[in-house]
Amino acid sequence: MLHTRPRRRLCARLIAAAASAALTLTAIAGAAQAQSREETLRVVTGGQVNTLDAGMQGITRDGFGLNWNIYDRLVSWDRKKFGDGYIYDFDHMKGELAESFTISDDGLTVTFKLRPDATFHDGSPVTAEDVKWSLDRAVSLKGPGAQMATGSLKSPDQFKIIDAHTIQVTLDKPDRLAVPNLAVVFPVILNSKLAREHATAEDPWATEWLKENQASGGAYKVSTFKAGQQVVLERFDDWKSGPLPYFKRIIVQTVPEASTRASLIERGDADLSIDLQASDVLALKDRGAVKVVSIPQVNAFQMIAFNTRMAPFDNVKVRQAIAHALPFDDMFTAALYRRGAPLWGATWKDLPDTGKFPQRLPYSTNLDKAKGLLAEAGFPDGFKTTFSFNVGSAATSEPIAALIKESLGKIGIDVTVEKVPDAQMGTLISEKKLPFFTESAIAWLPSADYFFRVFFQGETRWNYGSFVNQELAELTAKARYERDPAAYEAAAKRMVKIAADEVPVVMLWQPALDAVMAKNIDGFTYWFHRQTDYRSLTRTK
Repeated sequence: MLHTRPRRRLCARLIAAAASAALTLTAIAGAAQAQSREETLRVVTGGQVNTLDAGMQGITRDGFGLNWNIYDRLVSWDRKKFGDGYIYDFDHMKGELAESFTISDDGLTVTFKLRPDATFHDGSPVTAEDVKWSLDRAVSLKGPGAQMATGSLKSPDQFKIIDAHTIQVTLDKPDRLAVPNLAVVFPVILNSKLAREHATAEDPWATEWLKENQASGGAYKVSTFKAGQQVVLERFDDWKSGPLPYFKRIIVQTVPEASTRASLIERGDADLSIDLQASDVLALKDRGAVKVVSIPQVNAFQMIAFNTRMAPFDNVKVRQAIAHALPFDDMFTAALYRRGAPLWGATWKDLPDTGKFPQRLPYSTNLDKAKGLLAEAGFPDGFKTTFSFNVGSAATSEPIAALIKESLGKIGIDVTVEKVPDAQMGTLISEKKLPFFTESAIAWLPSADYFFRVFFQGETRWNYGSFVNQELAELTAKARYERDPAAYEAAAKRMVKIAADEVPVVMLWQPALDAVMAKNIDGFTYWFHRQTDYRSLTRTK
């Protein structure tokens, strides 16, 4: 039986954290002197910004978030209301640096018209030449190039300058994820003249210089960058790619201790944090001093994975048995305090109602059914196995593991829990050496064929179930180029059905992103990169 931490202990911990918060407060206050409280947004994070260049190998999630605010892309997504905040709308795209774009009837050509009055931070105009160089860079660098290829964007030859404010993208096939890939973090539009001044024969894309320098034209520009400590952003008042942001200055301070971040927000010494512990979020919300915007991470999931190439998990009946023996509700409560969206408990049998993914799958806790399936698999008395999770996720994974061990014991499966260091966990997953484990993952592009291409096939780390299914491979290979919405939806439903029947992984839930903020902050939007878009935030009077 698991118990949550008593609230009084949490309160004491937050009060004690105030002492260590003092040093952080001093740093924040000093940086904010030049601007009033109203027009300055103060953000505390447990992460670190380690580079200004989204193309750098090893960039942190906070680095992606910074990049989102200081650079423009050709296109982005609309957003829609969700509770007290907003969520990006993957089904509706809009121009960002491009004032418009058109797709040819055959889907092989996309033409972008640039905003004629857009400039970079140094005042120079944004031209098609800058866009081409930037897209050439995105497909040529190793990390960004791999992502861009998922939308059939692979070669600089695909980007053609039509005139100073028009650029055209050509495709071999009408890939449905070509334009969405131009809206992810990587294909930023750089001031190519400035960047090329710092390029060399060995470094033609100026990667070394761009790590700590900006060639940008986004809504904000960096005025202070102390890697791993603090970033200060100033609003670019000549920004033309959207409404001018409310905040003139953003101060992002790295504060490693979660309880300290919680204390800073509650005391009013910081305005926003998106990475507090679930227990802290609940306590702060109960005390009523802050606003909490909680949005399920629609493109992310927590799951239980089976190595389908390793006995006994190569037996689909074993996987199905465990899927019906998992204590879903208890795990959700213990691990996340029920903050998120469940992915179990669907009632459909033949086909799902929709092809969207992730979605609820037809598993629920039924120990009698689990025992029957285990007997059909040839294990009426159960078996022994190990269940692994990485140490870095212990706050959520440890209660999951304890409850799985208890529940599977009831159907005769003897589980030994293994805590694995993060780096080792990644290696073991990549080498397909773990029989049974939990992990979380995210897909920047929440399209069904993209999810199934990435997470349900191939020899990559991301094929957590080590799954091989010829029908699924054929469906995903065709679906990415399918232009008929009805045909695509039918294919997507079949993909979901295969995943539900074969159970290479059991989807558990989509965790919530809890944005904890001052009560007078509005406009928070959940984005695929799980970082904050400062451009949409406002402060009410």
